[in-house]
Formats: sequence, structure tokens, C-alpha cells
Amino acid sequence: MELKTVKDAFDHVTKKQKLYSSKCHEAIERISQEIDQAIIQLQSVDASTSYPDHQAFLIDLKSKIKEIAPLSQVESSQKELNTSLSKYPKQLEKAFNSDISKAYRNVEFDGNIINHIIASHLYREGLFEAGDVFANEAGEQDSSAMKSPFIEMYHILQALKSHNLEPALTWVTSNREKLSQSGSDLELKLHRLQFVEILQNGDKSEALTYARTHLSPFHSTHMLEIQKLMLCLLWAGKLDSSPCADLLSPVNWENLAEEFTRQFCNLLGESYESPLSVTLSAGIQGLPTLLKLMNVMTGRKQEWQSMKQLPIPVDLDKEFQFHTIFVCPVSRDQATEENPPMLMSCGHVLCKVSIMKLSKSSTKSFKCPYCPTSVDASHCKQLFF
Repeated sequence: MELKTVKDAFDHVTKKQKLYSSKCHEAIERISQEIDQAIIQLQSVDASTSYPDHQAFLIDLKSKIKEIAPLSQVESSQKELNTSLSKYPKQLEKAFNSDISKAYRNVEFDGNIINHIIASHLYREGLFEAGDVFANEAGEQDSSAMKSPFIEMYHILQALKSHNLEPALTWVTSNREKLSQSGSDLELKLHRLQFVEILQNGDKSEALTYARTHLSPFHSTHMLEIQKLMLCLLWAGKLDSSPCADLLSPVNWENLAEEFTRQFCNLLGESYESPLSVTLSAGIQGLPTLLKLMNVMTGRKQEWQSMKQLPIPVDLDKEFQFHTIFVCPVSRDQATEENPPMLMSCGHVLCKVSIMKLSKSSTKSFKCPYCPTSVDASHCKQLFF
């Protein structure tokens, strides 16, 4: 889907519309001024003579108005705008194919899994009422167990938005061991913000007591960060004018909320991003390529439905790439569980099927396609990414 063409067409229409609007407003302003002047002249003449020549004034006014904004000029500008407007819908129709059913494949989905994903998405977005209605209509039996953790997460996030750290600190304390195993420093970040909040209120003694109680356990792993926080004690009540003013940035709260959500979902065994959102976003990005492919494969629908691997790559942004993909340099096939990548003795990698073909099903050695090394298929090792 080439959006640049659509954007250029839209910008062209907008430019024409602004130009036409500007010309019209300018002409209307000048015409208004001429009419006002004509009225003033008429009033002054009426006062000085009993029989003013109104017709002459009107003829003169009409002549001046024609000079200011000739009808042909206005019509020309309007015609240019209409031409641009008539072309824009054609660009939209060309860029956006309303019939996306061509790219659909008859894939069997587990309805229960799909329903679970949708309900989970609604709950993680805080749409609990909508999630309950959907789960009830879909017949989801474990909706309460699914919803309960996200209610807790939602309440903690709401508290963070209000700069209330207590619910998050309580959750971190109860999950300290699990967070430590995953290498998370979320607890330190929470205590750091709480320390800064106390210090910004000007209570140096309370801030120092808080640091001794809650920050000292991290001295062995985060000494430099703790030293920076201790330096802030010199600017109690006026941190905004200190070298540590960055600690007051609202971005810190946003980053903390994101980190909390990430760690909360991680302990639940859920991904940080909603699987439904990721799937839809990736599908939208890959759809234009699939539609182009189907236009080429018109009349070969059966082949499309039975195809196990796309004949062309579908380029997706990095946020949609979750694992390494290996493509065999000999067969150009993407590695699969049945056809895994194999490391040869020379250090180069081919897919298993290619090695089997080159070695005549492991009956003889063969030369690596990239170097003169003789390779024995039995010595090749499967790679795991």
C-alpha cells in the first residue's frame, strides 16, 4: 500500500484549497471595503444635493468590483480545486483495495484460543465490563481468573498516574524473589522516585531515613546511583534547580509505569504487548504485499490455499520480529522444524534438505558451496536460534 502517493495527492488538494480560500477571502475583503466607501460617498452626496445620481455610483462600484475579482479568475481557481478533488478519490481507490478477502486463507483456528486472546486484550486495556460481556457471550469459563490479575495491574497503574507509589511498592515486595530472578531493578526505581518525592517536599531528615531503610540493600549493585541520590540531599526542597533536576522529569513516571506493566505481564507469563494488537498491526503492515501477490496469482487460488511458505518475503518492522529467521543460501527456503539449519565442519550453514541433496542422502562427502572444504554430512550439527 503506497501511502506516499496518497499523501502527495492529499497535500496537493490541501494546497489548492488553501490557495483558493485565501484568494476568495482577499477578494471579499477588498469588495467589502469598496462597498463601504461607496456607501460613504452616497451618504455624503445625499446630504449635499437633492437629486444624487445613484446609477452612476453603482456603475462605478460594479466596475471596481470586476477589477478586484474578475469572475473568470474565481472560476479558474475553483476549476483547479475541483480537478484536484476529483483526482484524489481515484488515488484512494488505487491505493486502498477494499476487497481484502483475496489474501485470506482457509486456516483452521481454535475458537477457544481466539476468544481467550480477545477477552485478555479487553481486560488488559482496562475494559472490564466489555470483557465480561464478551467472555459471557463466548462461553469463556475462566474469565474471572483471567480478569483478576489485570484488575490489580490496572489499579496500580492508576495509582502511579496519581504519583502514588504505595500499591506498586506493595506488589514489588510480595514478588521480590521472582523479580530478582528475572534481573529486574523495578524495586529500586520505585524507591528512587519515592525518595525524590520526599526530598522535593523539603524533608531532608525523612528522606535520609527512607534511604537508609530502602536504598541501602541495593548498595552492592547500584552504588553509583545511590551516591547520586545522596548528593540530592544538598538540594532538599529545590531539586528543580540542582544538577539532579532530571529526576523530577514526568518521563520518569511514564517509564516506570511501562516498566511495571512489562514486569507484571512477565510474571503472569503474558507478553508486554497485547497479542491481539500485535497480530492486527503486523497483518495490516503485511496485507499490501499479500494483495499484490494474489493479483499475480489470479486464477491459482488452490495453489495459494495449499501453499506452506510464501514465495516472496513480507517485510515487517523490527517490533514484529520476535526470533531469528534463517534462509538457506542454496535452496532459498526458510528453515523450519522439519528442515532446520545445519552447521557444517567448515563453519558455514545450510538447511538440512540441501545437505541431504548435496550428499546424496549422506552417502558421500561434498564440497561446501562457499569454500573448498570437503564436508561429511554425518558431522553436521543442527543449529538452534
